[in-house]
Amino acid sequence: MDVKLHQARLHQACSYRLIPQFLPPKLGWSWSACAIAVTFLLPLSPALSQEPKPVKVDIVVVSEVKSGRRVVGSVEPRRVSTVGSAVVGRLDKMMVDPGQPVQKGEPIAQLLTATLKIELAAAQAELELFKQQKAELENGSRPEDIAEAQANHFSAKASLQNASNQLTRVKSLAVTKAASTSELDEAQQRYEAARFSVEATDALLKRITTGARKETIAQAAARVELQKQRCELLVDRISKCTIRAPFDGFVSAKFTEVGAWISQGDPIAEIIQLDVVDIVAPVTAEAAVNLRAGTTVRIEFPELPDELLIGTIDRVVPSASAGARTFPVRIRVNENLRDGVPLLLAGMLARVDLPAGDKTRLPLVPKDALVLNGNDRAIFVVEFDPDEKDSNIGVVRKVPVTLGVASGKRIQVKGDVQAGAIVVVVGNERLQPGATVKTIRQPASAPDATDLSKSAQSGEQTQ
Repeated sequence: MDVKLHQARLHQACSYRLIPQFLPPKLGWSWSACAIAVTFLLPLSPALSQEPKPVKVDIVVVSEVKSGRRVVGSVEPRRVSTVGSAVVGRLDKMMVDPGQPVQKGEPIAQLLTATLKIELAAAQAELELFKQQKAELENGSRPEDIAEAQANHFSAKASLQNASNQLTRVKSLAVTKAASTSELDEAQQRYEAARFSVEATDALLKRITTGARKETIAQAAARVELQKQRCELLVDRISKCTIRAPFDGFVSAKFTEVGAWISQGDPIAEIIQLDVVDIVAPVTAEAAVNLRAGTTVRIEFPELPDELLIGTIDRVVPSASAGARTFPVRIRVNENLRDGVPLLLAGMLARVDLPAGDKTRLPLVPKDALVLNGNDRAIFVVEFDPDEKDSNIGVVRKVPVTLGVASGKRIQVKGDVQAGAIVVVVGNERLQPGATVKTIRQPASAPDATDLSKSAQSGEQTQ
């Protein structure tokens, strides 16, 4: 074991107070004595005999960026919807309460639908009646009906023949004065009646044989379609009796209770979308004209000292408030849930560092390199021993820093850190100063194109 690594572990052992567990409390010990003691105590300490902890690292870069200007904003939901009723009815069920999460399409309230369901059943029965009438017209006459019409037509023709024969005999008798004029007239009338009967039965037979006219079938089809639409209307009214969430979100308020009479348009509940939130911050015209959509900014919340959040400028509203003459800047931030509760709540105070100051040249570290503990911010710098056989083995040094603005995926820092330094980005949560680590380089150890392209728009904020 080389001297520097031995000294680092010795310092770690003393900081963990391993030696006093074995030495008299009031006995003074020099560092050389401690070193001798640690030499014997190292095999007894599991913490000191562990293998170097594997961590991922990245490189510190320096770039000239704009300094930050701090403004105060507030969290606003991405969308707010006051969900109302589209139909009239009495509220039967209320399924949500304020603070409850809901999914898109999830029922939040239910109106009574018994009467509408009865009307729908009656309308569907009438629709079936119209369908059967249309089918009857389309299928044409039954063979039995055609046979009956033919029989009636033949009977009428037979009656006509009989009437014709009688009329001929009466006419013959009338010539010899054997039949009176009244008998002749009566025979003539029976013949005419029989002739008209033949014509009527013939027309009926043709109509039955040919079937219904296309206009009649079209009228029947129109009645069917009209009744379908009436049924659809009732189905739609019934579906609207179930009020549903318009998007994923949380219930922020409810405006009614079970049993209340609901008129069309009456509010039922308010839903807010919090999967993505907007930070709205007022800025002066001088700063607003230099801000561009897509620029990354750093955001802090007094209630969340252990959280470092990065947002993206969505847009600058080009209309100033009449009193303050400031322009609202909307910054889009992705939300995180903890135990089903959103991390960012509507109305929370936010402190935003906007890249709107003078240019300055300071180190930039990856966002994941920062270790937050309350209001303390620090990074772990890895220092390597040139005599160490394994060039990936090093000892970490904790460096307190103050934060500047965001520049792409990196954060500007002030502290005892130089360009080219190696910092821990994965595995730094439980590190202690002086710990030995085995480093694994990130796939890219230099600022990405986003960092460099946006560096002119980012900056440092002294805290």
